[in-house]
Amino acid sequence: MEMVQAKVIALAALVLLASSCEYQYSWEKYRMDGHRTGVTVPGAENPAAALGTVDGDTYTAPNGTAWQKGSATYGVAADLIAVQPQMKEIKTVVGFATRDMEAAAPESELSNWWVDRTMEDVARLAKRKVDVGILNFGGIRTSIPQGEVWLDDFVSMFPFKNDLCYVALKGSDLQALFESIAASRPFVIGGAKMVVKQHRIDTLLVGGKPIDPKKTYGVATVDFLLDGGDGLSVAKNAKELVNTGTRVIDAVLPYVYSLQAAGKPIEYFTDGRLVFDEWEEE
Repeated sequence: MEMVQAKVIALAALVLLASSCEYQYSWEKYRMDGHRTGVTVPGAENPAAALGTVDGDTYTAPNGTAWQKGSATYGVAADLIAVQPQMKEIKTVVGFATRDMEAAAPESELSNWWVDRTMEDVARLAKRKVDVGILNFGGIRTSIPQGEVWLDDFVSMFPFKNDLCYVALKGSDLQALFESIAASRPFVIGGAKMVVKQHRIDTLLVGGKPIDPKKTYGVATVDFLLDGGDGLSVAKNAKELVNTGTRVIDAVLPYVYSLQAAGKPIEYFTDGRLVFDEWEEE
């Protein structure tokens, strides 16, 4: 009996020790450029050449390496190859990018492109004047690759079912909103210039001018950020709120198609709209 109790106590101690450990995970991003097994990103017409083939109990990668049924590699490959016919539509080329565009705080070409586009879309859809755009970096889930850009890239970039919204805020409330951003972390902003030092606002201009506390400003955002999403409540004390009912991806794609039709590339710029002096250190 004492032996059993000792084993139970020892096991409990191990469980407590394991549960008290903090596990940290890290990962690296690799381009699917064939440097490992010959596997590359499959297009609409070349899934076998890009991913390899499954023949009975054997998966053969493009470089000739083979794995048998029962292995993790076989299982993943078989599932991925099986869904390629259904994925053919989203492999359509919808544009061309002159360079890679990744979302990175405090500002980046891709995040600026998204928020400036959103401001225009919200103004059009809500039929209201928009002065400022506020979005979250977490709303951008992947990057735009240099070269051909597929529908899949945008579907993967904006997978959330977030609606574009218009919020009317008194200047004093807009000032408080920017102060909450400064106190926490960078958000995607448009129509404004903000310099943050030691998590306090050093400079804040909207439309090139200081915020007038008594004036009403139009803000473009998404419904996720209206009431606490990512710690931000854009709609707090709102004088007016309009949910356009249009999701992010449904607003972005028509613009992308218009660029393609005009033969224009997908590209943008940074302009120093948000300077966060301590962000890189964090």
